[in-house]
Amino acid sequence: MNTRPAAARWIGGLSVGLYCLVVGAAEPAPPKPQLVTTRSLPEGAGLAQRASDLSTLRALPEVIFADDFEQGALGDGWDEVGNKDGSVLSWVDPGSDSGLGRRCLRVEANLSRNTGGGLTKWFKSAERLHVRFYTRFDAQCDYVHHFVTLRANKALTGRDRWSGFGGAGLKPVGDERFSTAIEAWGNWGRFPAPGRWNFYSYWHEMEPSRDGKYWGNSFLPENEPDIEKGRWICVEFMVRHNTPGQRDGEQAFWIDGTLRGHWKGFSWRTQEGLLANALTLESYITDRWTKQETNVVSFDDVVIAREYIGPVARSAK
Repeated sequence: MNTRPAAARWIGGLSVGLYCLVVGAAEPAPPKPQLVTTRSLPEGAGLAQRASDLSTLRALPEVIFADDFEQGALGDGWDEVGNKDGSVLSWVDPGSDSGLGRRCLRVEANLSRNTGGGLTKWFKSAERLHVRFYTRFDAQCDYVHHFVTLRANKALTGRDRWSGFGGAGLKPVGDERFSTAIEAWGNWGRFPAPGRWNFYSYWHEMEPSRDGKYWGNSFLPENEPDIEKGRWICVEFMVRHNTPGQRDGEQAFWIDGTLRGHWKGFSWRTQEGLLANALTLESYITDRWTKQETNVVSFDDVVIAREYIGPVARSAK
């Protein structure tokens, strides 16, 4: 669960956050990204239905990266591994009825020993990006502070590959970073753990929080249901880069192939070269809201593509 202190929120496209008003000749606040009420994006079957296995999926020109965790050692094919003391990440069987093969990634976070962990992949970006993964929250899992994050960095190599990391509480300036994360939000303990799906986004036109700092702005659809524990969930989200100088950027997310929320009106960046190019797959916890000692989340079938991916073809697994 993101523990932002009263961050600005857009519920059903309407802001319920508070602005820090500046007295004097300040520029007017930029327009807020709006929830799209028409269903203009694909749903149901997507790229994944065209592939009988991972090698076939990887060969599709629309696919940038894919990992079903069926082969190799922990971290193979990824660039950074967060596995403190070798005790956080492991392989487990996803279950014979899951349709997800024989192996998945298990992330075990323990309050007294670590904050969890995960994997990060840098990749060559595109105008529109889709990220799809499967996840399962253990029946005893508590709130999760941060989850799966897509970050924009100034480059893929050198120090600039890290420009999109960090910066909590600070507003991006527009040419060095932006990020958006699909996360389980607990509404400060009001929603049952692990919470409800929402976006947690940083960009140069974001709203400040009541403390004057810039914690991620959240985007939560109306009537979003509580996340169900103990079952595999297909999660997909999309980011469309804006044209610098215009607010034509977008983001959307799907649960089990059904579109849950779609927002337009983002000016994610001010420079053409700033692109979303790093994906972090993790379960990160803190003791602010998480009270359960051991918190287990599993992941499988991760895909990054230029088009809608959709759920796996169950009969092909």
